[in-house]
Amino acid sequence: MSAAGYCYDNTTAESFFATLKAEAFPPGAVFASKIEARRAIFDYLETFYNRRRRHSSLAYQSPEAVLKKHFQNHPTHLN
Repeated sequence: MSAAGYCYDNTTAESFFATLKAEAFPPGAVFASKIEARRAIFDYLETFYNRRRRHSSLAYQSPEAVLKKHFQNHPTHLN
């Protein structure tokens, strides 16, 4: 943990929330209820961010593409 006033331990979270705000919501978006906001966030995370969005930490590939490649090279063995 860093000292008070330093944001070094919050950079990852702040970066994620900035991306969420910029990509998931239109400018000036207002939701009628918390449920509507939760649905919009869930939809963004589960249908775009975790599946199709390219991540710099994954060599600019989508998480879904990385998983497919991994399981093609390392088949699972079920007993």
